[in-house]
Amino acid sequence: MWEQGSLLIEGTVVKYWVKHYDEPSEAYGLEGGHISKMEIRIDGRVTLNYDRAWDIEPEDEISQMAYMVLMKKYN
Repeated sequence: MWEQGSLLIEGTVVKYWVKHYDEPSEAYGLEGGHISKMEIRIDGRVTLNYDRAWDIEPEDEISQMAYMVLMKKYN
């Protein structure tokens, strides 16, 4: 199931897209969980991309915080 939305973190709008499943996957799930795809954008710039493997890991503090929120909610 695809989810999309936005988060407001420390005054910054973070847009996200997450594909998650009912069952976790050790092979494709993020950290062996339910999320198989995740993208985060800040000001139109992709700051995190996971598509069954890491393409872009979160490096800035806002992206890391958004990642933690989405992991708690969907994974």
